[in-house]
Amino acid sequence: MAKPEITENVLQKRRAGILLHITSLPSNYGNGDLGAEAYHFIDFLQSTGITVWQTLPLGYPHEDLSPYQCLSAHAGNPALINIDWLEKKGWLKNIENCYDCQYGTRYLKNCLISKAYSGFQEKAPEAEKNAYSRFCQEHAFWLDDFVLFLALKKVYGDKTWNEWPACFRDRDEQAILKAHRELSSFIEIAKFEQFVFFSQWHELKDYAHQHGVLMFGDIPIFVAYDSADVWAHPEVFKLDSDGKMTVVAGVPPDYFSATGQHWGNPHYNWQKLEETGFKWWLNRMRTQIDLFDIIRIDHFRGLEAAWEIPAEDDTAINGRWVNAPGDALLTTIFDTFGHIPLVAEDLGIITDEVEVLRDKFNLPGMKVLQFAFGGGADNPYLPHNYHPNCVVYTGTHDNDTTVGWFSKLSEQEKHVIQEYLGDTSESIPYALIQTAFASVANMAVIPMQDVLVLNSDHRMNTPGTIEGNWIWRFSWNQLNELKVKKLTHLVELFDRGN
Repeated sequence: MAKPEITENVLQKRRAGILLHITSLPSNYGNGDLGAEAYHFIDFLQSTGITVWQTLPLGYPHEDLSPYQCLSAHAGNPALINIDWLEKKGWLKNIENCYDCQYGTRYLKNCLISKAYSGFQEKAPEAEKNAYSRFCQEHAFWLDDFVLFLALKKVYGDKTWNEWPACFRDRDEQAILKAHRELSSFIEIAKFEQFVFFSQWHELKDYAHQHGVLMFGDIPIFVAYDSADVWAHPEVFKLDSDGKMTVVAGVPPDYFSATGQHWGNPHYNWQKLEETGFKWWLNRMRTQIDLFDIIRIDHFRGLEAAWEIPAEDDTAINGRWVNAPGDALLTTIFDTFGHIPLVAEDLGIITDEVEVLRDKFNLPGMKVLQFAFGGGADNPYLPHNYHPNCVVYTGTHDNDTTVGWFSKLSEQEKHVIQEYLGDTSESIPYALIQTAFASVANMAVIPMQDVLVLNSDHRMNTPGTIEGNWIWRFSWNQLNELKVKKLTHLVELFDRGN
């Protein structure tokens, strides 16, 4: 099969996709990774005619495991590294009883990566050592700061960077040079860890392309305060002289929350970013373009205006909308990289200004069928209101599974849905999957939980909660032949195949 050509036209062809994060792949080691199961999943996608695999962000998470709150806007999650790959390289020997199976710990697999680095130094051929050197050079614009950040967090008991001694908090030049020397052993292993992650990811991405599958990623609009990015580039965020946030991100009070949502992420100093030609953002996009074929911009409306909350407030009530230069940023991104395939996450209450910004750059927006059946016939999530330049989902990673969602509706609400869908022999969720595939939307993406007809016990994330999220995994025995045939038939029936 010919490799897909990655151009702006990628998003103009009718396609089907599956939403499944890497951690949700089957695994014997606590979470899915970039090993054999990931390749098996691509084989499954190809067999059904599906050409898009959408994942969540691949970043290095904090202890809560959220891929939307990471230690770096660039670094990959080491929990995704496949250990078998290192063994096949000959860099790991005698690892019995060494594997840490407790998913979510900060230094998961650290022992094995350390052993592999020693093996790499001893046994790797010159070509691989040269590849490692090239990786460190090409990624130095973020990698050098990140590995030192990790090392200092370890030294200071995982404290947030603004709680470190002032010389490190403020990045005193002499202190930084001394730390690089004294922590060089840890730093080299951390660099090697990222080299392994990127190497494994690119091998998987190449395999996907060989099988006609595009990799669809996700970029959170904001970054975590406790991250290498904010520590290394405080000037592009709204911080005071001590490095503390003056305002934090969130959303205002609405129908769903009387006090709004207090996310706690730092806001951008857009004036400084514009003065630098958006260099920080361009570097961020450079990494994402390297990783993915298609990229979703999470909370796209924040590129037009964002809700700024005083840092000392506990709720979002006293925030205010502050304009952002999204037009200038997107213009700079496309002038630099060409018209890369971007998707705008434009869910929620979206203003005319946000729609104008999205449409000026011809970005597909998102439609979610679970949002479609409240209100009247003008609900924008109802399929008869779609235009082709959009991506339709039955639900997203933040939604309940479709089975779980439907089970919680009243009989009247269920009647409205069944009346809209018309006479069908299909039950939920496949009736909704069929509706998504039949729509005029160029791309239809289905969470794996819906393909497998799973209930609320299998949802990926419940917004506003901190327990039990990001840990769902599926098993192949949940995917029987009937489901595969049904999915394949719908892909073919509605011309979404490869």
